[in-house]
Amino acid sequence: MAKNTAKEQMKIVIVGHVDHGKSTLVGRLFYDTGSLPEGKYEQIMETCEKRGMPFEWSFLMDALQAERDQGITIDTAQIWFKTKKRNYVIIDAPGHKEFLKNMISGAASSEAAVLVIDAKEGVMEQSRRHGYLLHLLGIKQIAVAVNKMDMVGYSEERFRVLEKEYRSYLASIGVTPTFVIPISGREGDHIIGASKHMPWYKGPSIVEALDKFTPAPGLEDQPLRFPVQDVYKFDERRIIAGRIESGRIKVGDELLFSPRNRVVRVKSIESWSTKKQPTEAAAGESVGITLDEQIFAERGQVISHVDHAPMLTNIFRARLFWLGDNPLVANKRYKIKLGTSEFPAEVQDIEKVVSTDDLSHVDATKVERLSVAEVVFHIKGLAALDPFDKNTRTGRFVVVEGYDVVGGGIIDMKGFADQCVGVREIKSKNIYAVGQSISPEQRAKYNGHVGGILWFTGLSGAGKSTLALELEKRLFDRGIQVYVLDGDNVRRGLNSDLGFSPEDRSENIRRVGEAAALFADAGFIVITSFISPYKADRDIARTAAPEKFNLIYVKASVETCEKRDVKGLYKKARKGEIKEFTGISAPYEAPESPELVVDTTDRDIDDCIDELMEYVQQNFIDPVRQNQRAARDHLGEDDVVRIGKVAG
Repeated sequence: MAKNTAKEQMKIVIVGHVDHGKSTLVGRLFYDTGSLPEGKYEQIMETCEKRGMPFEWSFLMDALQAERDQGITIDTAQIWFKTKKRNYVIIDAPGHKEFLKNMISGAASSEAAVLVIDAKEGVMEQSRRHGYLLHLLGIKQIAVAVNKMDMVGYSEERFRVLEKEYRSYLASIGVTPTFVIPISGREGDHIIGASKHMPWYKGPSIVEALDKFTPAPGLEDQPLRFPVQDVYKFDERRIIAGRIESGRIKVGDELLFSPRNRVVRVKSIESWSTKKQPTEAAAGESVGITLDEQIFAERGQVISHVDHAPMLTNIFRARLFWLGDNPLVANKRYKIKLGTSEFPAEVQDIEKVVSTDDLSHVDATKVERLSVAEVVFHIKGLAALDPFDKNTRTGRFVVVEGYDVVGGGIIDMKGFADQCVGVREIKSKNIYAVGQSISPEQRAKYNGHVGGILWFTGLSGAGKSTLALELEKRLFDRGIQVYVLDGDNVRRGLNSDLGFSPEDRSENIRRVGEAAALFADAGFIVITSFISPYKADRDIARTAAPEKFNLIYVKASVETCEKRDVKGLYKKARKGEIKEFTGISAPYEAPESPELVVDTTDRDIDDCIDELMEYVQQNFIDPVRQNQRAARDHLGEDDVVRIGKVAG
């Protein structure tokens, strides 16, 4: 049977507990509608006769020898199927818990699902787990097929009990089944039409239900996402190749390569299957492009349009299903695959493990095999991605341990900032720097110290503000030009237009970095006191005056900070009254190589201030004095006397 184009088809996955009749349903479905490949039915019948075994409708799907011997579906199978309304790809996914990895891979690309429940056995653990996984993968259109109704005498009462039970379960996870249909796969009841055995049921058959499903919005109408798979060189051309996951691309389009943030234009679109080179391409097509200028491009980068770029981040929350034989544990390193990119990753936090049976949440330090959890991953480098609810193609990932896929899930960026820098629109045009009449050397000589930034970062309660204010006082008493910038004085004026969303928090830090750079340029030692939890935000602040920036990590554990919780913020965060509280429900990325670490855990304020004063002495005051001594060493005795008279 010829394959159909993406525009003509709809993918539907068939799932359910082992032996509840998924393959039987699908086999019967294709037979009754005349959709089987020619000779398939006769081939299976002949094989059964040779082996002396009774024919089963499931054999039409379970094509692998091992599956027939064991009586279970091992791998996902796909068959093209057609009704009068549309074309389908039916994906039969395995139900046995040992093959859940294949079930997830089959469901991941589906737009809707049919979940099969045995009318006699009822709702099983796998029935609940599969329902939760469909929810996890974002599949909202679900038809529940209560199968083997012939085994319970086509009892309406039994059907209503199971319908109520499973509707209640799905409702508890925010899912409303589109249809609940009583069927018999073996006898063909309610497969393509009404059943004489169940006149009490007035709803659609399986085929009628499939035709009532709504196809997902076309991927070609979503923002462009074109992960780079490889770069080839032909003649003088460098062709960047890959599969367009969503959106459209045209010759002349201005493109952004993330995460390097390079902007170029499409010179040509190369295709290997057409005589004439196209001028545009859309989601689902594998193409190559050439650019109007040569840039560094490599596998894993994501191409988009500039005005609809993916998010950049090195941290994200995941709704994860764990398949590994070994449990997932906090602080362990894994490999994350996002599209064509791969990143070393560490489990920063296991926020909760979800029971798919009763949906209870438990705190845990590990995630066992076949469990669902919400975890926070910290990856090395910046990844270009989308939250799953924004783009299902670039909002998924898998976890690899060794050479095995051990988990997968969807990305949730709620509470995390877009760390994209370098493509910010510059609205102030025709701006030219004005030369200063006073040089930095003159300011340093006059003040007796160089200007610079002491950027205090650390958890709430670590002691940042206390140390900043006391250090300011000590330095001022010594005649140092010094000033403290903190949340109170910048948010009253400079940043009064910013809220507390992740994006506004990042912009707050960027502006503080720019303001601190101006203070430092004026010769001040400026002390900033901000949690600034993300490395990317601190890096942005550093770029404003990199040679004057000193990152001071005020270190204290969460446990220590909670003991100092004078304002009761940690208690409120633990109760869920404060959302996205750093250290509890939002991450803190401790600096890897700060200029100074001040551990406040078991030290009094004077001891910490002495350490900070020594750092300022060595890095801000001593260099000026050394320069002055060096200058005096080059002067003769008469020069010193003459300068002294002028000064007097």
